[in-house]
Amino acid sequence: MIKIVAKNMLKEGHKEKFIKLAEELIEKSRQEAGCISYGLFEDINDDSILTFIEEWEDKKAIEKHNNTEHFKRIIPLLAELRVDKESNLYKEI
Repeated sequence: MIKIVAKNMLKEGHKEKFIKLAEELIEKSRQEAGCISYGLFEDINDDSILTFIEEWEDKKAIEKHNNTEHFKRIIPLLAELRVDKESNLYKEI
């Protein structure tokens, strides 16, 4: 299993639009083979930071996900709404 933690620091005033786009991404991603979980979380201390936390069966599932229509369409739109992003992949030890 691989966990992805993708932290998004949003531009001021763009949170609702980001969430709306993220809802579609989450809904469609959860239906993909290999997706264990996919959610969006708000930082408790800074509500302008929204983080995707995803769990995938393996790298192959992530590669397929990264090549889906919804991923290729939505990710660039989300990028326009943030000032910065930090993304890390983790495996359990």
